[in-house]
Amino acid sequence: MPTPKTAPRELQILEQIETDPDVTQATLAEQMGVAVGTVNFTVKRLVSKGYVRVTQLERRRLKYIITPEGIALRTKLAMVSLKYSMRLYRETREQAKKLIAKAARQGYRQIAIRGNGELEDVVRLTCLELNMTIGPEAGKRPVLAIVGTTLTLELPD
Repeated sequence: MPTPKTAPRELQILEQIETDPDVTQATLAEQMGVAVGTVNFTVKRLVSKGYVRVTQLERRRLKYIITPEGIALRTKLAMVSLKYSMRLYRETREQAKKLIAKAARQGYRQIAIRGNGELEDVVRLTCLELNMTIGPEAGKRPVLAIVGTTLTLELPD
């Protein structure tokens, strides 16, 4: 079974191979933002476990075929990823609600958000749901800071 660290990579490779069996390892590496060696290691692992078969089309061209076991693994990995995402979403909303409520109890009606990505979207929606106005990070307003998957509330001095 893939480790938590390799599961997203294996899922990405399986999905891409399913979409384009003629994809190259260089293309996979570029799409994933990793080294070709990392893709090569992962593909070899998938082949050795029986999840992918490789056929040689030309001297330097390969074709990847996902086996039925590979399709089952892809489905399992997709479900694990979805469960993780949903848990992260719920935990982020709960953290945000608590911190926004704390700011509101201290009399603040406007808050700034520092961070980006999908968690920022979750925090932004939670602010709107709780009628907390979002403003720029300036002046005398608290800041909801997103670092990794952790939220903190920074109150003005």
